[in-house]
Amino acid sequence: MKKSKFNHNQIASILKEFDTGKSVEDISREHGVSKATFYKWRQRYGGMDAEANLNGSKSWKRRMLRLKRMYANLAMELDVINTLLKKALSLA
Repeated sequence: MKKSKFNHNQIASILKEFDTGKSVEDISREHGVSKATFYKWRQRYGGMDAEANLNGSKSWKRRMLRLKRMYANLAMELDVINTLLKKALSLA
C-alpha cells in the first residue's frame, strides 16, 4: 500500500478549507489530490480536527511505549526464571 504524502494534520486542514466554503475542485487542484481521495478523506476524517488527531496520536504513542516497556520487563523476568530453573535442574 502506498504511503500518503499528507499527514493527518494536513488532511484535517484541507478538510477544514472545504468547511469554510471552498469548492472540491479548487481544493483538489490546489493540493494535487483527486476528488475521490478528497471524499475518502472526508469520509474517514470528517468530524475530526487537527488538534484531535494530534492528541489521539500522542496518546497512542504513549500506550505503545507503555506496552513495549511491559513486554521488556516480562521478557527479562522470563529469562531470569529460565536461568534459575536450568541451574536448579543441573544441581538435582
